[in-house]
Amino acid sequence: MQPGIQLPTAVARFTIVVTCVDLDQGRFKVKVGNPLKGQASLADVAFVFKWVKADLHHTNCMNNKHFVEGFSRFFDCRIVRQFDSIMETTAEAPSTVAGLNLAALVPWLQPRLPGFEADVDVQRIDGGQSNPSWILRGADQAWVLRAKPAPKAALMPSAHAIEREYTVMQALQNSDVPVPRMRVLCEDESVIGVAFYVMDFVEGRILRDATLPGVPTPERAAHYFEASRVLAALHRVDWQAAGLQDFGRTEGYFGRLINRWTKQYRQGCNTEVDGPAGGAQYPIAAMEQLAAWLPAHIPAGADDRAHTCITHGDFRLENMIFHPTEPRVVAVLDWELSTLGHPLSDLAYNCLAWHMPQGILRGYGDQDLGTLGIPSELDYVRHYCAQTNGQRGLDSSAVLRDWPFYLAFNLFRLAAILHGIGVRERAGTASSASAREISAMAEPVAQWGWAIAQGKAPTY
Repeated sequence: MQPGIQLPTAVARFTIVVTCVDLDQGRFKVKVGNPLKGQASLADVAFVFKWVKADLHHTNCMNNKHFVEGFSRFFDCRIVRQFDSIMETTAEAPSTVAGLNLAALVPWLQPRLPGFEADVDVQRIDGGQSNPSWILRGADQAWVLRAKPAPKAALMPSAHAIEREYTVMQALQNSDVPVPRMRVLCEDESVIGVAFYVMDFVEGRILRDATLPGVPTPERAAHYFEASRVLAALHRVDWQAAGLQDFGRTEGYFGRLINRWTKQYRQGCNTEVDGPAGGAQYPIAAMEQLAAWLPAHIPAGADDRAHTCITHGDFRLENMIFHPTEPRVVAVLDWELSTLGHPLSDLAYNCLAWHMPQGILRGYGDQDLGTLGIPSELDYVRHYCAQTNGQRGLDSSAVLRDWPFYLAFNLFRLAAILHGIGVRERAGTASSASAREISAMAEPVAQWGWAIAQGKAPTY
């Protein structure tokens, strides 16, 4: 159930009938009937609810109290009749703006967010593959609301962890890592149907194209070195003093993550979907090869507690806000994958663009870096190491000794993430219009990782 769905304005009242096709497998089909004459076509209404056919894969969810309540709450509808295999409801179009239910949100936020008024202007933020976000503009200030894409019961465990985003950014408020000011976290799904949090809006530039076409060539390297400075600052933060002792486990990071992403990838391979594409998400040979190779090649001591630091998990230029005119990071965003982990996992992920081609993944491994004004990967790594002040033995020679492992690990992880986007896209529940294109990169990304693991250069 996606909070980004906005009901057609013509739809005022209609009946939804959900019929169970296979209760044991939790598969459902939807029939939408009896829209009032002249209000909307059946096609319009069916489009609004197309996600139901694709996304409800939870055994016995028809008999699940949380599912029924969530369904009713999200669509502001009243349960008329419910029994073993049929649920019939009558729904009213909620007061939504840009897909956000303001009728429910405004009265909840007003007493909790100073300066927030009912006449707020709402704008859905484009981009991103995970958690939908909106800008809320008031008369004198602005905020960003970031939400889960669906109720907790409809998501995989630990997925779309906006609560973790809020926790880590709150902990970093007074550190050398620039983050927006956190305002309020709502884990009560009865408010707008999903969990969400609100933070201050930060003015600046988001550089989605890593070749920085909008930045003068002589200034591009400064933007890159600023990013490496911020990453090193994050890894220097005393996570215990910041109150993040329970933010993650402090040993076995690589072994644990390899196992987690392997399971998630294989779960996706075994997932049958009833969405637009249907079928299962196919297995990838390079993923299976990496799943076997990586656990046997974890660098000695890499899983020890001594290396533990706060990791961002998705640190790249696109997830930072730069000052409007200066090569200075004013906020780091998208902390969903943050945890306690190994600093070189973060650094290697940040360096993947040097090993990927130009295109939807925004790499530049096939570009002339000198002409672009982008520093070499080696210079970038050396600059990062200089900023760490030698903590945890992070000199460039030690880093580069096991660099192929860290790169292969991150390409494996990225491929698993892309594979998961593919599962959601095939089910019709992906939050981005580019989901199909980006998920198609799962196999090539895994192949690049396997090439690096074998000591070869990726072939684009």
